[in-house]
Amino acid sequence: MSDPAAQDVLALTADLVGIDSVNPSLQPGAAGEHAIADYVRDWAEGCGLDVRTVLGPDGRPSVIVRGGRGDGGRTLLLCGHLDTVDHGAMRAPLAATVDGGRLYGRGSYDMKAGLAAALVACRDAAAAGIGGRVIVAAVADEEHSSTGIQAVLPHLTGDGAVVDAAVVTEPTELDVAVAHKGFVWTEIEVIGRAAHGSRPHLGINAITHAGGILAAVHRLDETLAARAPHPLLGQSTVHASLISGGSGESTVPELCTLTLERRTLPGQSVAEVEADIAGLLDGCRRSQPGLNARARTVLARDALETSAAEPIVAMMLDAATRCDGRPRTPTGLSYWADSAFLAAAGIPTVLFGPRGDGAHAEIEWVDLDSVASCARALTTLACEFAA
Repeated sequence: MSDPAAQDVLALTADLVGIDSVNPSLQPGAAGEHAIADYVRDWAEGCGLDVRTVLGPDGRPSVIVRGGRGDGGRTLLLCGHLDTVDHGAMRAPLAATVDGGRLYGRGSYDMKAGLAAALVACRDAAAAGIGGRVIVAAVADEEHSSTGIQAVLPHLTGDGAVVDAAVVTEPTELDVAVAHKGFVWTEIEVIGRAAHGSRPHLGINAITHAGGILAAVHRLDETLAARAPHPLLGQSTVHASLISGGSGESTVPELCTLTLERRTLPGQSVAEVEADIAGLLDGCRRSQPGLNARARTVLARDALETSAAEPIVAMMLDAATRCDGRPRTPTGLSYWADSAFLAAAGIPTVLFGPRGDGAHAEIEWVDLDSVASCARALTTLACEFAA
């Protein structure tokens, strides 16, 4: 921890954790990204880097930081998000407490340490005189609807601009990930008929009918588990995540709403998921006469799979190995990230970030040695990729 770059990335991580940036789409009235975006802008400008703030359609800011001469060489994008989930029952979410080689606080692991590593790598690669460009996209709203990356992308790829490759610095335990799952959220409305609780024969119980659908969802998950797994991601899964219904203890419920989440594999489409749900409901209608249910897709995000033949894969693996001496092979991740949007825009993308634990949990921490290693690896990559 004695080298200046390591000290810088740890101090920057602590500063970022100390700024409240809870996503207001998850907690109405929360701080949002304005304060942390201002901090990133001021830090980058103080380092002599080019900075631009981009507002999404919701008025929430993302920050684009550019370093390098830009008169030769390739362009590398490093991407991380500014927002966090809510503080929940955390005792000191913004304290950035250091204990036993770990830094604790909301967003330390997910993913302010990875963002700090990206910013320091951009600064140090620019100072090394790279002929290409290193760009950091510090984006809003990854934890909800990803409005930030969608607002930023036209500023990265418009007017003939080219981004040759990207690294999303989500926490990966210092592994190099080339694949992650996608997801589809499906809402199912089960429609019954209200009646007085003393005369249930006059009504249709929407909650009872929903029970049959829940059992069918479990069977579908078992079917998915029996299919051949993806070599890096395993099986697709489906689970019921939300349920609501009923209006009173003495009333037969006329409506019950279920939300399902399907975690998808590369190549699985929304249409495929919708077909599975349609088949599930058809089977329920056959076994439950009178069932009235309809489904709609609420939100969908694609999975990611980057070919091992892309230069960024081998270069990131090599840079990561040189930072700590540990040989690596490409891995996959169970969670989704903004990387899918970058890949959909034609940018070969991998994920690489520090070690830790507690994403979205009451106790969240990041390993400080791994943050320094992450910054070193990203700096090495940036200097070589964008030389």
